[in-house]
Amino acid sequence: MTRATLEQIRPLVAELVEQKLLEILGDPDAGLKVTREVRARLRRKFRKNELRPAGEVARRLGLKW
Repeated sequence: MTRATLEQIRPLVAELVEQKLLEILGDPDAGLKVTREVRARLRRKFRKNELRPAGEVARRLGLKW
């Protein structure tokens, strides 16, 4: 039988905690609709190339994603 290290267990525990919180609290944005104004603003930002994928932002900030 092999023993797991803390580094191996930590991501699993984090995922389980997140899943449980979502199960208990639910998604606070569920059922909300995006307004025309927000859609228009997002389109403008996409056209201006102002939006970046979250993974890219995390890398630029030196964060693990």
